[in-house]
Amino acid sequence: MTRTEYRWLLPSAMADPELPGDRTRTRRTVRDWAVDIMAFLCAAGIGLLALATIEADETTADVVVFVDSVVGAAACCALWLRRRWPVGLAVALTVVAAVEPVAAGALLVALFSLAVHRPFKPVALVGLGALATTPVQPALRPDPTASFTASVLFGILLVLLVLSWGMAVRSRRQLVLTLRERARRAEAEAELRAEQAQRLAREAIAREMHDVLAHRLTLLSVHAGALEFRPDAPAAEVGRAAGVIRDSAHEALQDLREIIGVLRGPGDTDEGHRPQPTLATLDALVAESRLAGMKVVVDNRVTAPRDAPAATGRTVYRIVQECLTNARKHAPGTEVSLTVTGGPGEGLTVEVENPAPTEPFERVPGSGQGLIGLTERATLAGGDLEHGPTKGGGFAVRARLPWPAT
Repeated sequence: MTRTEYRWLLPSAMADPELPGDRTRTRRTVRDWAVDIMAFLCAAGIGLLALATIEADETTADVVVFVDSVVGAAACCALWLRRRWPVGLAVALTVVAAVEPVAAGALLVALFSLAVHRPFKPVALVGLGALATTPVQPALRPDPTASFTASVLFGILLVLLVLSWGMAVRSRRQLVLTLRERARRAEAEAELRAEQAQRLAREAIAREMHDVLAHRLTLLSVHAGALEFRPDAPAAEVGRAAGVIRDSAHEALQDLREIIGVLRGPGDTDEGHRPQPTLATLDALVAESRLAGMKVVVDNRVTAPRDAPAATGRTVYRIVQECLTNARKHAPGTEVSLTVTGGPGEGLTVEVENPAPTEPFERVPGSGQGLIGLTERATLAGGDLEHGPTKGGGFAVRARLPWPAT
């Protein structure tokens, strides 16, 4: 059963989905109507008992009994306004009940409602006023069946009882509303965390797909373009380009299978995992690029590259792979310089630079997300990455990554 289905069973102060505070309510629930009717009947019952006591006194004039009846009926009817104006009604009934015993029941109900619907300060002020006027009624219209002291003490106890009861009800409602709000916030935070986790997972998958597949697909595009614009190329060159296209397509399919296997989970595929790229596999990457026709000058001064942390080596590999891919796209035919230096305790520095292209070429479209992904990779690895154009119109990328001393 949802909250909307049993809302009619709740007080109006607790029926809203949000924390209500102390604002005025104009719509009553079914429970409110039942409580208001019961409060009216209780106040009327107490008033009738008081009126019966007054009528039993033979010294009371009939006009006084009539006035008491009218005032008591008006006080009970005024209780229907207790939710809208609890403070004003309680103050008015405090004054009326000081001289009219028939209004005592309505005053008790009004004080209870005031304690339920308003904070402590107005309740305390009105309550002190009600306690201060308690001796007035026994003094002006004493009860023949009870002493003055007993009447005053009984009246004070009743006022304190209804105020304490009302404040206890208010405290319980505020506790329930606070717990409800905490639960709602916890649900919202859980949903937000789930959405953020999904977004981060999607970004990681997209970055991995870009880093893995962009290199292969760029090779395909470059060599396919060469075959298209040079149909009269020598047979050996055509065969070499076709071989690169075939190998790149095969590697791209293998990489794609790996990514799909990661998305499906370890139990959904029987294929083994290929070894992840490391710092020691940079030479193979450079050789592959040279085989595709790139000019790459390498200055590798890394101490014990096979001892580099796997995550750091993989990050370096992806940075170099993306830089070579970008150079092949945006500056074909130029000489790319690659410098990798560092060692344990010193960290790793990767610099890739290419000059501006000197000959016209057909531009290969790019996503524009590669360098953003590289920056995120370097940051996650505990390092940083800088990139930008050089003075001669070329482009340079410089990354620094940590390598703790063993």
